[in-house]
Amino acid sequence: MDFQLSTEHRALRATVRDFAREVVAPVIGEHYEKHTFPYEIVRQMGKMGLFGLPFPEAYGGEGGDYLALCVAIEELARVDSSVAVTLEAGVSLGAMPIYRYGTEEQKRRWLPALVSGAALAGFGLTEPGFGSDAGGTQTHAVQDPATGEWLINGSKAFITNSGTEITSLVTVTALTGPDEISAFIVPAGTPGFSVGPGYSKVGWCASDTHPLHLDDVRVPAGNLLGQRGRGFGQFLHTLDEGRIAIAAMATGLAQGCVDESLAYAKQRHAFGQPIGDFQAIAFKLADMETRAHTARLAWYDAAARLVAGQDFKRYAAMAKLYASEIAVTNAREATQIHGGYGFMNEYPVARFWRDAKVLEIGEGTSEVQRMIISRDLGL
Repeated sequence: MDFQLSTEHRALRATVRDFAREVVAPVIGEHYEKHTFPYEIVRQMGKMGLFGLPFPEAYGGEGGDYLALCVAIEELARVDSSVAVTLEAGVSLGAMPIYRYGTEEQKRRWLPALVSGAALAGFGLTEPGFGSDAGGTQTHAVQDPATGEWLINGSKAFITNSGTEITSLVTVTALTGPDEISAFIVPAGTPGFSVGPGYSKVGWCASDTHPLHLDDVRVPAGNLLGQRGRGFGQFLHTLDEGRIAIAAMATGLAQGCVDESLAYAKQRHAFGQPIGDFQAIAFKLADMETRAHTARLAWYDAAARLVAGQDFKRYAAMAKLYASEIAVTNAREATQIHGGYGFMNEYPVARFWRDAKVLEIGEGTSEVQRMIISRDLGL
């Protein structure tokens, strides 16, 4: 297997890297501290075609692949995770279920705005009180025999991109019968569909995350996404793909910790010399770079398997597990290298440290990844 990127992927990586450094880096700190959503950055990402990377040109996409999306996510995360997760959730969790499971009519209606970045979509799976028990869905939907409409009631928690000014829809899972979970497209602004106040989060402070409430929400029969009773399976497959993107994001954060710490170690002096000259610091950086490189190889492998149409579930779980955990380690080490300055929010590594922990939780905790891997081993 060739772990080298193609010429096109390398060009994309260079373009997104420049964008992250020149456009995102100068302004994201203020958004982060004020907990404001970076609409202008998202608009520019849309114009660059980032939201359309893995989608066919027929729907307004770039005709690329999932590997291209993950390359872009990694480069964004080297500078900031709030922007990276906005792209990751907007594509792999928001638009991708429409593309994978939607009817042609649903694709034509919703995808053009989503793949252009003019609109965002949320992924409503998690519910209050259940978390990793994604099958414990309590939200329910009943079909009106007179109109064919679905009447949905329930709540969702921790839903990314669900409450922005450009959110167009949220796909939600709901019980449609005993042990039967289906998925529905719920357009923003539908009567009874309310978005709760944004969470006060430890990290990802410039991304959008809300609880959702559905009180007698009516959607047309045509808003059923995929086959009735297949919603849970569809969403689990969506998460399998999304874990590769989260692994790429975690790798980006881990590499960003190396970038910032290496620059700091060269310019910060102590005891008459740059601190990078001390073996304690040099060895920390060597280990940090090794972790980031290994994590990158893991998600490259998982993404290549997905693109080739091979079974990738275990490899996505391993990539997500390893990358998220080494991101936490690299963020801790980067903060230590920076000393007191690493505890100051004006330094990117402080933001990295706050952002890293959720990578071990979102889209399947580390424990869930170990469960997936061990079961795939036959245990």
